[in-house]
Amino acid sequence: MTLWLYLGRKFLLTVAGTFLVFFGIMFLIDLVEQVRRGASGGLADAAWIAFLHSPQGVYEILPLVVLLASIALFLSLARTSELVVIRAVGVWVFAALSPALIGGLIVGMLAVTVLNPIASATSRKADASPEGGDENIVSVSGEAIWLRQGDRAGQWVIRADRATPDGTELFNAIFIGLDTEGTPVRRVEAAHAVLGRGAWELTGVKDWPMEAPNPERDAERHETLTLNTNLTQQEIRNSFEAPGMISFWQLPEQIRRLERAGFSSRSHQVLFHMELATPFLIVAMIQIAAGFTMQPARAGRTGVKVLIAVLIGFALFFLRNFAQILGNNGQIPVLLAAWGPPVAGLLFSAGLLLHMEDG
Repeated sequence: MTLWLYLGRKFLLTVAGTFLVFFGIMFLIDLVEQVRRGASGGLADAAWIAFLHSPQGVYEILPLVVLLASIALFLSLARTSELVVIRAVGVWVFAALSPALIGGLIVGMLAVTVLNPIASATSRKADASPEGGDENIVSVSGEAIWLRQGDRAGQWVIRADRATPDGTELFNAIFIGLDTEGTPVRRVEAAHAVLGRGAWELTGVKDWPMEAPNPERDAERHETLTLNTNLTQQEIRNSFEAPGMISFWQLPEQIRRLERAGFSSRSHQVLFHMELATPFLIVAMIQIAAGFTMQPARAGRTGVKVLIAVLIGFALFFLRNFAQILGNNGQIPVLLAAWGPPVAGLLFSAGLLLHMEDG
């Protein structure tokens, strides 16, 4: 038991150290980018925004961080002959690896349940800053879809019960016109609204002039009505919050909201299952590292083995990203996109370790 605690502690400390190194690298890269863009608040604000972006950056490459940490750990144990002693007493390879594998599962679960929400929150806070970019023009709440459009003359706030997946058709829509001071000046309800080139085409319309003494008395009904807009289908599609900016705990509710609203939630489903599979991908990375670096240092060709382990780990990581793209586009099933690469990595690395054990 003492030996397993010793190995587990060394693994967690190595992962923590590697994580901090990559956090610092991400911070410096983003800091340079913020300074290049000319942060309005000077170096202090640029450093703060870079700090807020760094957790998301490290979280996205966490499997690679664990891979490199595992390689460093096993090389260190091989160099001090600790692995040789453990294997010499007849300990099975998976028993010798169990502290690292269990530690990898713990790291993966903590990353998904704790680091992911932190990274999502800090990224949203950074993007909400003056240097962070524009706000989304589309929002999906519990029971409705909200859009906004505007120009120098004022803004329109749009609410609809549901929409088509591309966001160009709204059902049971309400358009609220606001002047430049934010005061409501017009309300338009439509049973159906279609986004055309530069205008909303409304049908089944009732129009209230909110500035009139009695808006209900002066309201007008129209079979069709056209309202000018500067929105485009591409802007609506791009305006949805990226799935990666949503906390793991909020993804199921966001999926339900999108489906109720009539939008596609496929990319959110793929991401949710990928998050669930992350601990297993991390275990696969540990096994890949072990398969090439657990041999005694005197066996030679250490550099070549490390290079092969890194290349295979990177290949698995990019295969996962490629499968995510295919899953988002609907070219492969959601479960295959999310679970295929981790399961393939686990089977490959387990076979590699068993081959090493038999050899």
